[in-house]
Amino acid sequence: MKKQVKSALIWAFVGVMLFVMYVPILILIIYSFTDAKALGVWSGFSIELYKNLFTDSEIMGALGNSMLLAFISATLATVLGTSAAIGIYYMKRRYKASANFVANITMENAEIVTGVAFMMFFLAIHINYGWAALIIAHTMITVPYVILSVTPKLSQLNPNLYEAGLDLGASPIGSMLRVVVPQLLSGMISGFIMAFTLSLDDFIVSKFINGGVETIPIYLYNALAKRGADPTLRALSSVLFVAVLAVLIALNVVSARRKKTEAAK
Repeated sequence: MKKQVKSALIWAFVGVMLFVMYVPILILIIYSFTDAKALGVWSGFSIELYKNLFTDSEIMGALGNSMLLAFISATLATVLGTSAAIGIYYMKRRYKASANFVANITMENAEIVTGVAFMMFFLAIHINYGWAALIIAHTMITVPYVILSVTPKLSQLNPNLYEAGLDLGASPIGSMLRVVVPQLLSGMISGFIMAFTLSLDDFIVSKFINGGVETIPIYLYNALAKRGADPTLRALSSVLFVAVLAVLIALNVVSARRKKTEAAK
């Protein structure tokens, strides 16, 4: 009986948390299909907000900037994060804790502190705020998440895999790229998706160093400050949520199929 009560309480807690997290998003999506200016007022089904969204050059420009920035920084973060994870994994045990601590500083640090630090750093080394500063900053703040995604895959590998590649005649780089890295692919993809999403979502760091480059979070902030709650933003938020959700579902489906294939072998 106690186990049943405990299980019921756990499921109730999970249900409440999911309700609080996702019902507001569901309401936002529902009201993106009406052109009423006030949220909470239903004036009939309409896709007018989506038409306005995809014909607004300012929004599309900000969306394009966000996508390009997220893709470049996530790609760089995946390469650097995977390299760092491999390096940390093959370190001696006494150095691993220190290396992991340093790698996780930007992930655990307050984002406002990170944003101010990047602003002062680029000012000190005379790098103009804008694309270069954004790419560097977004790459650095997302690298720890790639390391976090790749490290569990490394722990599942045979520790002698790299040496086996060397024994079969591969060069050190060849053994790493042809033997080790393919085994980490699922973790790298997960890290890339996480880095892409975090870059797409970042506002605080970008606000300090954007240098006039307008991303979606910055556009939303400026639009809300100038014009208030523009109804078109409901459609934009809905599209972003559905797009990220679709990518995560696809990633989980591919991962599940790969696990089944590996289990069947």
